[in-house]
Amino acid sequence: MATTIEKIKQLREETAAGMMDVKRALEESDGDLDGARRVLRERGQAIAQKKSSREAGEGLIESYVHFNGRVGVLLEVNCETDFVARTPEFKEFAHNVALHVASHNPSPAAVRPEDIPQEVLDEERQIAETQAANSGKPENIQARIVEGRMKKFVSERALLTQEYVKEPDKTVEDLLQETIQKVGENVVVRRFVRYAL
Repeated sequence: MATTIEKIKQLREETAAGMMDVKRALEESDGDLDGARRVLRERGQAIAQKKSSREAGEGLIESYVHFNGRVGVLLEVNCETDFVARTPEFKEFAHNVALHVASHNPSPAAVRPEDIPQEVLDEERQIAETQAANSGKPENIQARIVEGRMKKFVSERALLTQEYVKEPDKTVEDLLQETIQKVGENVVVRRFVRYAL
């Protein structure tokens, strides 16, 4: 029993899930911590998907200026209620995303891959096609090289698909989904601006 209580306590601290959710996840995984984490993550993603259809009209503007005063970020993050916008989890998420944007050079071109401006994509495609043509490879290989480079470019330049700077094994989207699980509401990164001298 003491072991189970310790496991429940540990999982609650790690995941911020409710006690009954943690207890059910441990029961489903026969007391295995890794299995329980997986169950909680799967449930959390399902909950996050349901919540993503809700309107997020509240939120906050987060600002971050790097210690040397040469890089600054303004970021808008929205949620469903003002109550959640004031929670430490929400504020921490907004701060971490602003810090992430400040640390990336070149900065993300858009929040989501589909929001990257077409002229940026066209310019990058032209560069990739020129490089592929100069490689001396057959045309069918060149086409695959261009598509591979474009896919990589989009994932590196869209904020949500970037590797999260503090935990490279996660993307910013993963961090967003974890925050949705913690706060229990839809959370949306609306827009950002990065300034650099």
